[in-house]
Amino acid sequence: MLMSFSVIILSGLLFGGFCKKLQFPSLFGMIIAGIVIGPNVLNLIDTSILSVSSEIRRMALIVILIRAGLKLELSDLKKVGRSAILMCFLPACFEILGMILVAPKVFGISYLDAVIMGAVIGAVSPAVIVPRMIKLIDSGYGVDKGIPQMILAGASVDDVFVIVMFTTFTSVAKGGGVSLMRFVDIPLSIVFGIIMGFVVGWLITKWFRSFEINQMVQVLIILSVCFVLSFIENRIKVIPFASLIAIMCVGIPIRKNDRNLAASLSGVYDKIWTVAEIFLFVLVGASVSISSVSSAGVRVIILIMCVLLFRMLGVFVCLIGTKLNFKEKVFCMIAYTPKATVQAAIGGLPLAMGLSCGQIVLTVSVIAILFTAPLGAFGIDITYRRFLSGDREEMCKG
Repeated sequence: MLMSFSVIILSGLLFGGFCKKLQFPSLFGMIIAGIVIGPNVLNLIDTSILSVSSEIRRMALIVILIRAGLKLELSDLKKVGRSAILMCFLPACFEILGMILVAPKVFGISYLDAVIMGAVIGAVSPAVIVPRMIKLIDSGYGVDKGIPQMILAGASVDDVFVIVMFTTFTSVAKGGGVSLMRFVDIPLSIVFGIIMGFVVGWLITKWFRSFEINQMVQVLIILSVCFVLSFIENRIKVIPFASLIAIMCVGIPIRKNDRNLAASLSGVYDKIWTVAEIFLFVLVGASVSISSVSSAGVRVIILIMCVLLFRMLGVFVCLIGTKLNFKEKVFCMIAYTPKATVQAAIGGLPLAMGLSCGQIVLTVSVIAILFTAPLGAFGIDITYRRFLSGDREEMCKG
């Protein structure tokens, strides 16, 4: 296992650094590293690590969301309140609609199979988006209009919405019915997640103010509490509860009540992310099925490009009536395209369930990760300076 950890870290750094030299996002290199050292090529990762790969990726995602919460300003989020709410579900709905219209014609599958595929592909990737939006907040780009804050909030809820849709439609495919309560669970899980996150964040702030606690211990306490929140969502089904939203909201009251504490904690989490990022994307790459990719034709790329256009149209609709100019709207449309985490987590489930669409869903999920994660990241990296206005004060600090 220790050898596998070494291989994951060193290959991630090597491939990621090489891509960075070529002006590509380092995450692309890390995904490629995962494919190379994964079970489909060199098979250098211990099976014990692969068996808990999804849990390790979840831990890395939690680190990202904690960082995001510690940098979010509620006052900035209020500037784009309506648009942030629409971004939580409308782009995904447009993408699922695009899948219903295009996939049956391209692959000859049923409309129900197309809906299931759309529910898998429709989720945006916080793992790709959140670190870049944090970078924009730190450097001041788009902050005056709340652009990175809006995308941060939307991306964290988007996954919850899509996973509920996926669960509903796979239940129908297995012979179950459509339950109204499943759709009621969506707003309830969001509301309960926000409340839980704010309450936990407020209690943590009170705790840290009342006792002398070493900074590293504070970091570990927050991380452990967030792990517990994730556990509660997955194991305790008493109330619908979106842990991803709760985890991001934990940092908001900490920042509101003690900006210096939030800044120092954020600095430590930035360093933790350096390691977490490697494990996240290398293990995403290791989960990729080479046979699925090799069997895919040009039709898969055409399908993904078509549904991405629908998604971008959905983002544009969300931004109608805002103060954003055309370039800023285009940036938001580009920033909301990357996919990775959810597709890696649930892309193989329809096949495991024995659904007729299982193999094609898995194939499209794999190609979507390889195609949109680096493309979306690259798109964000090369456009934010050109399309967004920067806060000169913040940029000077950076």
